[in-house]
Amino acid sequence: MSEFKLTTVEEFEAATARLLETGAKVGADSWQMRVKNQTPHCKFGEQGVCCRICSMGPCRITPKAPRGICGCDVHGIVGRNFLRFTAGGAATHSDHGREICITLGHAKEGGDYQVKDPEKLIRIAKEWGVETEGKDIYDLAHEMSDLAQEEYGKIRGVSRWLKRAPQHTQDLWHAAGIEPRAIDREVSCALHMTHMGNTSKPEALIRQALRNGLSDGWGGSMCGTEFSDVLFGTPKPIDTEANLGVMNAENVNIVVHGHDPSLSEMICEYADSKEMIDYAKSMGAKGITVSGVCCTSNEVAMRRGIPMAGNFLQQENVVLTGACEAIVVDVQCIFPALGPLSKCFHTKFITTSPICQMPDSDFIEFDAGTAGEKAKQIVKLACENFKNRKPELVHIPDLKHKATVGYSVEAIVKTLDGVTNSQVDETGTTKPLLECITSGVIRGAVAMVGCNNPKVRPDTAHIELMKKLIANDIVIIASGCSAQAAARAGLMDKAAKDLCGAGLKRVCELADIPPVLHMGSCVDISRMLILAAELAKDSGLNISQLPVVGCAPEWMSEKAVSIGNYVVATGLDTYLGVDPYVSGSTEVASLLTEGVRDWVEAAYTVEKDIDKLGDLMIARIEEKRDALGI
Repeated sequence: MSEFKLTTVEEFEAATARLLETGAKVGADSWQMRVKNQTPHCKFGEQGVCCRICSMGPCRITPKAPRGICGCDVHGIVGRNFLRFTAGGAATHSDHGREICITLGHAKEGGDYQVKDPEKLIRIAKEWGVETEGKDIYDLAHEMSDLAQEEYGKIRGVSRWLKRAPQHTQDLWHAAGIEPRAIDREVSCALHMTHMGNTSKPEALIRQALRNGLSDGWGGSMCGTEFSDVLFGTPKPIDTEANLGVMNAENVNIVVHGHDPSLSEMICEYADSKEMIDYAKSMGAKGITVSGVCCTSNEVAMRRGIPMAGNFLQQENVVLTGACEAIVVDVQCIFPALGPLSKCFHTKFITTSPICQMPDSDFIEFDAGTAGEKAKQIVKLACENFKNRKPELVHIPDLKHKATVGYSVEAIVKTLDGVTNSQVDETGTTKPLLECITSGVIRGAVAMVGCNNPKVRPDTAHIELMKKLIANDIVIIASGCSAQAAARAGLMDKAAKDLCGAGLKRVCELADIPPVLHMGSCVDISRMLILAAELAKDSGLNISQLPVVGCAPEWMSEKAVSIGNYVVATGLDTYLGVDPYVSGSTEVASLLTEGVRDWVEAAYTVEKDIDKLGDLMIARIEEKRDALGI
């Protein structure tokens, strides 16, 4: 049996360099070139000290000009910018969740969208106090769709999902004044607070940033995750493959990209139909290969086993292979550069959402009411484009790894049930994992999330940190582009157990799991909140006492700031490898790294040296273990 080997970042980069050679032949642009053109970055922006929220400015803070024209100092400006950044991310993830709630309202027997997990729908309904006895499952789905949408604009109370948190956590939120009310209200409140002439007190701005983040994680994102499971099935472990080598030179290649599974599920459904496969063959192809990029890829990988071509900074590479008939996008993290890039090849760049319209694309508006019709149109268009391929430009890197994905909370609990003694142990809990932690077999866990960022050598931080942590018997749960980095490197292959410390290796062998567990897309970080809550309840501890931390070493988007805020506000210390544009204010930086601990029992740590970042996480996990006496 050959020794298990990871794919290295150097191999990723060599494959990209070869693809960029093809790009150079056809005059294509690339993010690597654009980074050079945009470097060095504006230092005022990086420190968060410039303000453009009214037209008296823009103002920027310098030793010569310590206040803006309105008199706001650097701490108010940095705090307002941080809150606005949060509001953008919370609005984005929450709007994704809203679209899923709307789609649930279109579900019907035999329709394009159906209820694939009725048990979960009933469980959520009972949790929300909705009568389920004797009710048709689709009548219940439509009732829950309406109730979920009302969460966005409810006129009293707080988010329904907050009750899932341990009572101690709920009490902390209440005492700190950061319980999220209606989801949309917190975004609107954030924008109101940061309008010219309103809040400039850092403490108030950071409280609202935490509250706005919580409205996402324990609100909009949780709607997105939970009702996606109801519609498309709750993920369970499934084998797939990852990296650019999953594309097939003999097939029609359709790449789905973005975040909303409503579109990608339909594309996969029709691409797998005999009618469309026969149509592809009539166009000269041998079949159809659907692969994914970014979080849309995570969504269809964990439910259908669709292979993952790459993460955020790989999106141009799928076009550069010359073998992509269509890159079909929904929302979020889509490069506008895909338009002009696709025109250098035969690729169809197809946008589908009114929220994400771009130049040089074919816009085919997609909605829940016409889902099947539009999906079939898109797949057919891709098949017809196969004959326009230029064989001399086709090069698919020979890189791919096996990956086991789809570890929802339900799947993790079921996996744990498989290693309990059913005669004496309680099933359906996280207690077997807790026993591994308290015995020291596993030291703790890290929830690793986030994007790619050219400020960090792409994927290096994710992969190197994961290798370091698993070697120290720390299990990883991962989502989003971080999860895809792990899959592309081979860290979601069960054979990666050989890279673990002795304790974690034994656990991987016994439970038959990889050391890095795929929990889904970035909206599915809400799963991590639920897992942390269940661990706390099953252990009798507060979330902040668990030897668990969060990490986003390559984050780049507004969504990531919202995520960071709700992870910290939930009680998990969070470690960043990229500065969140607050270094210009000692007061805001101090609040985020120290002060918020008084409110929520957790805080941020920023460390750009990735090796040191890993050491800090390990030290914090051991500190938590020492405090518990384990």
